[in-house]
Amino acid sequence: MAVAVILVLGVRRVHQAPAPKVVSASGEKMAPDFTLQSLDGKTVRLSDFHGKAVLLNFWATWCEPCKVEMPWFVELQKQYGPQGLQIVGVSMDTDDVPEGVAKFAKTMGVDYPILVGKEPATDAVASLYGGVQFLPVSFYIDRQGKIVDKVFGLKGRGEIEDLIKKTLGPGTAVAKSGE
Repeated sequence: MAVAVILVLGVRRVHQAPAPKVVSASGEKMAPDFTLQSLDGKTVRLSDFHGKAVLLNFWATWCEPCKVEMPWFVELQKQYGPQGLQIVGVSMDTDDVPEGVAKFAKTMGVDYPILVGKEPATDAVASLYGGVQFLPVSFYIDRQGKIVDKVFGLKGRGEIEDLIKKTLGPGTAVAKSGE
C-alpha cells in the first residue's frame, strides 16, 4: 500500500504555494507566462506556444511515476502534435542540471521540449502555477491560454489522452498511433 502511495504521489514533497492568480476578464484561470531554458540552451516562453494546446508537465529524474508517464507523453506528442498539441516538460531537478537531465531525457526517448533552470527559476515557475507539492503535476492549457485542468500524480494513459482531447477542443479527431 505504501509503495502505491509513493508511486501515485511521487517520492517527496516539492513546492507549495497559493493557486494561480492570473484570471481572464470572464473569470477563467489563465496559464501564467514564464521563461526558462531548454536543454539545448534556447530561451523558451510558454507564450511561444500560443495557439497550441499545451500539456505542461512538472517532473524530476528521481520521480518514479514521471518515468512511467514520459513514454506515454512521447507517443501522445507524436499522435496529437499534428492537431496542435505541444507537450512541455519542466524539470524540477536541483542537481546535475542540465547535463544529467539531458542524459535522462535522451535515455527515456523524450523528443518534446524539456525546460530547466537552477532552483530559484524553477521554484518561481512552480509558484506561478500554485506550487508543485508532489510530482508529477500536469496542467492542460487550451489554445487560448486557459487552464483546462490540473492533475496531481500519475494517471492512466487513457485518462491523459482524454484530457488532451478536451484541451485540444471540440472536433478533435481520434488519432491512431502510427498515422
